[in-house]
Amino acid sequence: MAVADVERPSLASYVHGMSAGELAGRRALVTGAASGIGRACAARLVAAGAAVVAVDRDADAVKELDFDVEPVVVDLADLDAIDRLDLAVDIVVNSAGLQHVAPLEDFPPDRFSYLLRVMLEAPFRIVRKALPHMYANGWGRIVTISSVHGHIASPYKAAYTAAKHGVEGLSKVIALEGAAHGVTSNCVSPAYVNTPLVANQVAAQAAHLGIGEDEVVDEVMLGPAAVKRLIEPDEVAELVAYLCGDAAAAITGTSVKIDGGWTAR
Repeated sequence: MAVADVERPSLASYVHGMSAGELAGRRALVTGAASGIGRACAARLVAAGAAVVAVDRDADAVKELDFDVEPVVVDLADLDAIDRLDLAVDIVVNSAGLQHVAPLEDFPPDRFSYLLRVMLEAPFRIVRKALPHMYANGWGRIVTISSVHGHIASPYKAAYTAAKHGVEGLSKVIALEGAAHGVTSNCVSPAYVNTPLVANQVAAQAAHLGIGEDEVVDEVMLGPAAVKRLIEPDEVAELVAYLCGDAAAAITGTSVKIDGGWTAR
């Protein structure tokens, strides 16, 4: 089984779940919004009526999104740039992520630091600045895209696994501190999603494991799962949207897995 070409969801595909105007009047910030899960989340929140600030380092891609957002070009590895963002938002979706696959003894220390900066330190900086606005309004939603690797480990993914374990803990602290102010904080933990991030790591995994790329998908990515397919970005986005709505007001401090039964064993 090969990784399918990534198809971008359209706003017209969102015809179920949260009502079209439920998030009207809410301002949301989505990181990694130019592609993959981040793009799907941005589109889903726009469909629910939110004004979305779409953050990405890819200037061309984020400015060419085919739905109505406020594009903001920022490299989340630049922590000082994050501190300069306008973070008077009601919803934060921390979605930006990247991967590096290598054995520990060959893992570049600077790359390890970079991944943790983007996927752990950047969410901390964003939430830290967004919370005062949420607290003042008595309402807020923080959703962080974690991973099954926030719960279990895989070889050759030291930085990614460390970062995802870290944001799981950070999210729980936010939940405990924010509850009295009407702010919820949760993680969404998917297994392998049909995104460029996943497609780009197939070759690296194949090289390290000495197997074919199709075998990587079938045995490594889908082997532990009961549902033998990649998850689609819009499936993740639908869950994120639910957690941003009023129906999820009592859901906080948890991590909702969308992993095809990977962790059921």
